[in-house]
Amino acid sequence: MIVAALVAANLTLAGGATAEDLVPYKIVGDGIPASLTGSPGDAARGRALVQARTTTCILCHSGPFPETRFQGDLAPDLAGAGNRWTASQLRLRLVDASRFNPQTIMPSYYRKDDLVRAGRSFTGKPILSAAEIEDIVAFLATLRD
Repeated sequence: MIVAALVAANLTLAGGATAEDLVPYKIVGDGIPASLTGSPGDAARGRALVQARTTTCILCHSGPFPETRFQGDLAPDLAGAGNRWTASQLRLRLVDASRFNPQTIMPSYYRKDDLVRAGRSFTGKPILSAAEIEDIVAFLATLRD
């Protein structure tokens, strides 16, 4: 709980990643196979990010987080996400969910151009950094039924 609060505070203060943080990536099929940072993310940090109410997953998704109250119900439950999608697929869903559904309400967390419904504090920059994307991918990949 303390870690989630610290991550939330950090995201709020940082205002997300900066435009300079965008790194090129290659989409292959229905995913991005290569890590955006060149190394695996940290699942513990990813868990905290998933539960941060300021910008990420728990606002719309529920999951196996018994300690977290008021989980979202607009999107699929994250339980079993590691069974349903590969790390490559999870990475692309986080980077640009609109590639799967142009009408999705899920934010494209690692884009800065051509966004709709983006808050002013995220104009011209991604919501999450490459490292944060990798941390969340690492955590979601651990969620198995």
